[in-house]
Amino acid sequence: MAANLKTYYEELGRAFHSKPSDLKKCQALLPKLKIGLIEAGLLLPQGDVNLGDLSVARDILEVGAYVSIRSKDIPSFDRYFSQLQTFYTDYSESLPPSKREYPIRGLHLIRLLTQNRIADFHTALESLDPDVIAENPFIKHPVNLERWLMEGSYSKVWSAREEAPSEEYKFFVDSLMGTIRNEIASCEETAYESLPLKDAATLLFFTTQSEVITFAQQRGWQVDLTAGTVTFKRKDEEKMEIPKQRIIAASLAYARELEQIV
Repeated sequence: MAANLKTYYEELGRAFHSKPSDLKKCQALLPKLKIGLIEAGLLLPQGDVNLGDLSVARDILEVGAYVSIRSKDIPSFDRYFSQLQTFYTDYSESLPPSKREYPIRGLHLIRLLTQNRIADFHTALESLDPDVIAENPFIKHPVNLERWLMEGSYSKVWSAREEAPSEEYKFFVDSLMGTIRNEIASCEETAYESLPLKDAATLLFFTTQSEVITFAQQRGWQVDLTAGTVTFKRKDEEKMEIPKQRIIAASLAYARELEQIV
């Protein structure tokens, strides 16, 4: 490993493991490290490569994945996970196990749920050992989330935030709850003309009135603080009016044609 790459790697470790992590320093170092990995043929390793260097390369990419989540840079997390796939699959038997592998795999699974990519979610699960799926807490968590989503048990998804196996998981669960809230909101708009503000907050899993008011404004709902109600925006009511006269006239014409045929 080149001397400058080793120096950057040591700096990254100090910045990442500091309390709290120095995210800005990590973000400044990671591009330099990735360039070094490319030059050393370690970013996309092929053939006979030094296993010690491979282990360092995997560690750098794993730190990058964590830094991406903590920085709320999800596209960056996707890229790091894609690059880690080679290390987790092609070199799984050569390299010593990484304690970060299953936490990162679990984060990727929840990421797929936030995108509603259920088929990809199950494809990713198929690549894992059944014992890992059943017993590893980092994998069990997204598996449970997917099951509760399919059941419509949104309250369990909400509660799962406090049961997340690491802080990074909470970020994706919050994102997932955003998707769920929009689904619930669409159902409310269809089923009700208005609701008490407290009931709307409960249905949407908001804990404060200000949160539900902000959400209502984003959806174009009308909030009456005096009455304590929220009135939903009715979508395309005028366009949905049934053309009764045209339907009756068409039905009569069709009946007359049938009589002529008979």
